[in-house]
Amino acid sequence: MPIYQIGPKRLVVGAHYGLKEWIIQRITAVVMVVFTIVLLVDYCITGSATYEGWAGLFANQFMKLLTLLAFISLFYHAWIGIRDIWMDYIKPLSVRLTLQALTMLYLLACAAYAIQILWKV
Repeated sequence: MPIYQIGPKRLVVGAHYGLKEWIIQRITAVVMVVFTIVLLVDYCITGSATYEGWAGLFANQFMKLLTLLAFISLFYHAWIGIRDIWMDYIKPLSVRLTLQALTMLYLLACAAYAIQILWKV
């Protein structure tokens, strides 16, 4: 008895970003929450919102690294969200790729500027 293929063969395609990107967004959100909590605790303990208080806080190498991690998390979190918006709502490929490239360049420039600011303190 010959085997007949019934129905079309389903070809699964796509970028396969789904679960991995969802998990990364949750991790970056947790990093940003931890950073916010550290800032709030420091403010509640010291009560100092002066320049000297902030400069003293960020003079600590640990705080600089935590802030850098928070900024990188923020920029990557934003990249995932904005990239998904461009992919979902901008249909012409050339316009979508241009917007994605401009977004990536902007976020990289923001990250470079954040690093420059952090290591000046």
